[in-house]
Amino acid sequence: MFLKNRVEKTVVTGIMFIGGLIVSLPFFWMILSSLKNENEVLSIPPTLIPNEPTFEHYINLFQNLNFDVYLINTLIIVFFSMIGLFLNTMAGYGFGKFQFKGKETWFIIVLITMMLPGQVTMIPTYLILNEMGLTNSMSGIVLPGLIAAFNIFLIRQFMVTIPDDLIEAARLDGAGEFYIFTKLIIPLAKPILAVQVILTFIGSWNSFLWPLIIANDQSLYTLSVGLALLKDQNVTNYGLQMAGSTFMVVPVLIIFIIFQKYIIEGFNVSGIK
Repeated sequence: MFLKNRVEKTVVTGIMFIGGLIVSLPFFWMILSSLKNENEVLSIPPTLIPNEPTFEHYINLFQNLNFDVYLINTLIIVFFSMIGLFLNTMAGYGFGKFQFKGKETWFIIVLITMMLPGQVTMIPTYLILNEMGLTNSMSGIVLPGLIAAFNIFLIRQFMVTIPDDLIEAARLDGAGEFYIFTKLIIPLAKPILAVQVILTFIGSWNSFLWPLIIANDQSLYTLSVGLALLKDQNVTNYGLQMAGSTFMVVPVLIIFIIFQKYIIEGFNVSGIK
């Protein structure tokens, strides 16, 4: 019996390793290709490891192709998205732990907005921002993404699992509402917030369609838009494209590694009823 379980475990581990290797191969190919010169990228037969590693493609991205501007714009969007996540957390906490008139009605409205595809609200949002004179501006790019119904819903579902007695005890000790939220609720909500942080980061880091629609000036474009322009302008320079793609993907992996522990806890908590 012990031998059978050991064999089964070995087989499963081997299958998972092979599957992971197959899935990871294109990613490693992308990174290694970004370090090859233009001739080696197109060489036949292809090489996996660069013969003469070079960072010329990365240097070219920032010196000649405005990727420094696109990076700054993307970081601005990420920063304000995190502020929006903080506001969404406050809203989810309010829906989960406060009683006020029309609470259920407002929450149903939030849920209804989740059912509307983004393409449906894109044109009305654009027209509103155009009337406000915010098109072709960073404010017009940032504002629609500050509030996310899914974030509010998920955080609210977590907040209802926190005992009311814990909050009441803090109030009896003289703690203010904002102090309770920042010093008690947020530490308890770390697992679910870690999930939200990485989802928000990925969404804002990869923002493409809305910045492309709202902005006419290339100085407002994001990394995703810049990467699309890069592919159009440098059709045959695959090493440059691989460098741009690597620069887009690696930060997401770093964020995932940092928050991996909390992300797993968050998914486990979200599955507990």
